[in-house]
Amino acid sequence: MGFKEIFGTLPEASAQAPGRVNLLGEHTDYQEGYVLPTPVPYHIQVEAARAEGRVEAYSETLRELRARPLPSPPQGDFLDYLVGVVWALREAGHRVPGARFYVRGNLPMGAGLSSSAALEVASLRALRALYRLPLSDVDLALLGQRAEVEYVGVRCGIMDQMAASVGEVGKALFLDTRTLAHENLPLPPGTRVAVLDLGLERRLAEAGYNQRRQEAEEAARLLRVQALRDVTDLCLVESLPAPLDRRARHIVGENLRVLKGVEALRRGDAQAFGELMTQSHRSLAQDYEVSLPVLDELVEAALKAGALGAKLTGAGFGGAVVALVEAPRYQAFQEILQARFPQLRLL
Repeated sequence: MGFKEIFGTLPEASAQAPGRVNLLGEHTDYQEGYVLPTPVPYHIQVEAARAEGRVEAYSETLRELRARPLPSPPQGDFLDYLVGVVWALREAGHRVPGARFYVRGNLPMGAGLSSSAALEVASLRALRALYRLPLSDVDLALLGQRAEVEYVGVRCGIMDQMAASVGEVGKALFLDTRTLAHENLPLPPGTRVAVLDLGLERRLAEAGYNQRRQEAEEAARLLRVQALRDVTDLCLVESLPAPLDRRARHIVGENLRVLKGVEALRRGDAQAFGELMTQSHRSLAQDYEVSLPVLDELVEAALKAGALGAKLTGAGFGGAVVALVEAPRYQAFQEILQARFPQLRLL
């Protein structure tokens, strides 16, 4: 099955974008903080052709063909993301009358690897080529975020779209989400990033993500700062009522961990970087309360199996765990974990 079999014509443009795991900087991007994701070598690929007044898309993974006229409201299916990017381009003044999309890829959906941002960036890249739009890679990231926030209804930060659009596989993207200044830094030499997926699906819009974001905004308001990025003294958060004190403590501490992590990367210190990842997970579990018992168990098992550090990746409430492993120990690490978790998939 391919584009021609579904739509009766050949595609006019093709593009892809990777998923990502976040090494450090979880739940900081919507408070204008620092993040440190790395793209994974798994992609969403999109083929596209012109259309008038409608968006049509076939998902090879879901085996679904959907179509919607423009304009139309979101309907809670995968087509929302594709209609959303067309909507965002049109709202920004670009002449995009519609499109047909064929979507395939090897990036697991719902595992916290940001398949939605990969789909947005891949489709935007295809539309940029199809309609010859004068857009930079940063522009694409911002348009993808706008589509997800304003059309789909998930109040995500900019990290995922930036990682998909400007990140490099094998490097960590140090991103200041306030200024969008970014730098790709080499991962620690002699290490591998392992993604541990138990198939714990989640739906961000239906989980506690938006609630956590509201709590962070309320904490910033009470502390009288534009964003929690502006708080550098952890003592200040203790004045907040529960649970806002815990939410702010995580975000302020996580920003500090990212900055320390960048220093560790610059000096190639894998041990220090791994320790920061584990600290991040414990903060996400205890202060931000977005982990699950099975994710906590998987993190502890990864550490016992020899990981230098491990943490949940993504917004939580399900998803996957990311671990930093010394390359010579990876095979033994994999065998130990798969013996304990037979359903585990390592990416």
